[in-house]
Amino acid sequence: METILFWLIFFTLGWTIIDGSETEKDFMWHLRKIPRVVSERTFRLTSPNFEADARMVLKRVCGIECQKELPAPSLSDLEDSLSYETVFENATRTLTRVKVQGWVLEPTQNLTTQGAPVRRKRQVYGTDSRFSILDKRFLTNFPFNTAVKLSTGCSGILISPNHVLTAAHCIHDGQDYIKGSKRLRVGLLKMRKKGGGKKRRGSRRSRRDASGGDESEVTKENLKERASAGRRRKESARGQRGADGKPSFQWTRVKNTHIPKGWARGGQGDAALDYDYALLELKRPHRKKYMELGISPTIKKLPGGMIHFSGFDHDRPDQLVYRFCSVSDESNDLLYQYCDAESGSTGSGVYLRLKEPDKKSWKRKIIAVYSGHQWVDVHGVQKDYNVAVRITPLKYAQICLWMHGDDANCTSG
Repeated sequence: METILFWLIFFTLGWTIIDGSETEKDFMWHLRKIPRVVSERTFRLTSPNFEADARMVLKRVCGIECQKELPAPSLSDLEDSLSYETVFENATRTLTRVKVQGWVLEPTQNLTTQGAPVRRKRQVYGTDSRFSILDKRFLTNFPFNTAVKLSTGCSGILISPNHVLTAAHCIHDGQDYIKGSKRLRVGLLKMRKKGGGKKRRGSRRSRRDASGGDESEVTKENLKERASAGRRRKESARGQRGADGKPSFQWTRVKNTHIPKGWARGGQGDAALDYDYALLELKRPHRKKYMELGISPTIKKLPGGMIHFSGFDHDRPDQLVYRFCSVSDESNDLLYQYCDAESGSTGSGVYLRLKEPDKKSWKRKIIAVYSGHQWVDVHGVQKDYNVAVRITPLKYAQICLWMHGDDANCTSG
């Protein structure tokens, strides 16, 4: 019954509900001109220490109310924040300075008419409205297959055959890279096959018998081979604690990581919540369907005022958890929302399903990164909110640069 209810809600929300004041054009991906972010100069930096502790909750960050009191950033301020660090798999690090071309200052979008109520410190509000995706027919198919798990304990989302978008704080605390991010890995969803382990053991035994091997004959070469095989089996089995038929992960190493300097301050001021996003390039491409990036529309352009995302909440091990919820407030860079979520889901891609221009088809795109349950400065008082970092035209251009280089043709999104 619960499964039927979930799919009824899921597919109902997938279609746009139009009342007398809304038209289909209101719920469409509107193409917007994208400024260009181009690399200017790259410097070598010392290798990171990788000694920071993972912090899923930040303190003293400037939220929507705090941002209203700040002056609009200058072009040089934006270029400084959009400059970025790259960490490679051999632990070397660079800083790339960027220039912004074709940027036009946008008006502040604090358009929400209702104020967000005071909330208690919790990440699940009232009745838990999350859904665990247990049906393998959906778990490894779009859009749920785009969710990935990071070895540091966060979530992320596939945005190309080679790239994963996640939250910056999942790998960097604003001052240094966290422990475990030096050998960062990404887990892609797959289904365990019943009896797969027994078949593999049987096939190895058959190979030993066919080669005339004797169990009592143990050589140095045999020990090395067995140890190497054991390491490979251990690597492939990580994260596969679920029972047969439950999801497991195919782990892939990360080739390099990009983080905006607006987040990676390195002791020069506090990390800006606006820049809590990062891009991971995988060492090997995957063959799964991924979700494209989109520019975050205003709240009024969200069907039903709802957003969606899926991640790996720590309180539901070995389960992919989906949720949808309403957005309560917005600024140019942030969304406050009421999505029930626990640690582990941070870094998830927040997405919408809107109609494509001049087409009859509908398409899901990522419009924000879930930053998690954060403490923000509200008129000098610290309050807790669930926060998502919006994909703005400038961030879209920066991520496009990370993915494709200066030759990227990201003129509209």
